[in-house]
Amino acid sequence: MLLEVIPKQPQNGSSTVFRSLTLPVAGLQSLAMARASAKRKKKSGPAADLFTYLALRSLIVFLYILGVDNSLKIARFLGRLMWKHYHRGRRRAVENLEASFPEKDRDWIQRTGRRSFEQVVMLTVDILFTPRLVRKYNWRDYSSYNGVERVKWLMREGTGLLMVTGHYGNFEIMGYLLGLFGFNIYSVARPLDNRFVNDYLYGVRRRAGQKIIDKKGASRMMDELVRYGATLCFIADQDAGRKGIFVDFFGRKASTYKSIALLAATRNVPIGVGYSRRIGDRFLFEIGVNRIIFPEEWAGKDDPVTWITSQYTAAIEKFVREDPSQYWWLHRRWKHRPRKL
Repeated sequence: MLLEVIPKQPQNGSSTVFRSLTLPVAGLQSLAMARASAKRKKKSGPAADLFTYLALRSLIVFLYILGVDNSLKIARFLGRLMWKHYHRGRRRAVENLEASFPEKDRDWIQRTGRRSFEQVVMLTVDILFTPRLVRKYNWRDYSSYNGVERVKWLMREGTGLLMVTGHYGNFEIMGYLLGLFGFNIYSVARPLDNRFVNDYLYGVRRRAGQKIIDKKGASRMMDELVRYGATLCFIADQDAGRKGIFVDFFGRKASTYKSIALLAATRNVPIGVGYSRRIGDRFLFEIGVNRIIFPEEWAGKDDPVTWITSQYTAAIEKFVREDPSQYWWLHRRWKHRPRKL
C-alpha cells in the first residue's frame, strides 16, 4: 500500500486517503458502482460483509487456478468492457487525453484510453497475485530497476525520505517490495468498511513487512516518523480542491495537496519520484526513480512549498509521457480550477 496525501478535510465527502481503487476488492466495488448514483450507500451488515469476504476468497482461489497470465487476459477483457460501457469514465478519459495531447489524432486517443482502462483492472489482478508470486529469492523474475541506487542508500541511511508516485502502472507493488526488502517504510490507509476483507488484506501486506497506520491521526504521526528516519510513500496526483496548490500538469493547472512539500520543507528531507511501469501484458515491471529533489535545491526559494510541488509534479508528468497508456486518465485530476484573478 502507498500513502495518499492526507488533506485536513475531505473534499465533497469522499476520502482522499488510500482511495478504494488501490485495494482489490474496493477497486472492483468502485468499478462496479461507477455508473451508480454518487450518493453514499448505507453500510452493509455483518452477514453481507462476510458474504463479500467469502466471495473474494473464492475469486482468489479461482484466479490462482487460472494462473496470473490467464487472469490478466480476463482483466484486459473486462477493461475493454468497462471502456465500452462506462460512458462517463470514457468521456472523462478522452477529454483528459485530448487536453493533455492536443497533437494526437482520435485513433491514438481511443487506443491509449482503452489501454488505460485495461491497466486499471489488471492492477486488481496484480494485487491479488503479488503476495503469492513475489518472494525475497525471486523478485528479479518480476521486476527490473532503473535509477534507484541513490534512493536505496537514502533509505538505508535512515535520515528520512519522502517517495511520491502517481496513479500509473502498478503503483502498489513498490510498497510491497520495499517492505519485502526490509526498508523502514510506512503506509497510511483508510480502513475498509468490510472488516473481514480489511483484516485479510492488511494481514497480507503486514506479513511482507509493510507498516500500516490508520489515517486517523496520521497527520500527527508523519512528522514523528520522518524525524526518526522512516520513509513515507505517497500517491501524489490527486485533486486537492480549491484550497490546493495549482501547478502545471500536462499544460493545465492542477490542484495539488500541500502536505508533501510542507513536510519536506519543515523536516528538510529529500523527495524521490518513482514509478512502476508494466512491461507488455505480463506480471513484470520496470521500477524506476526519475527525480530526487534535495533540500539544498529549494533553499532560498521565495515559495519553497509551491516550487517543490511543481517539481515533483513535473517529474510525474515526465514518466507518464513515456507511456501514457498506463496512467489513470479516468480520474478527476483537473476537477477544480484556479480562481480567476
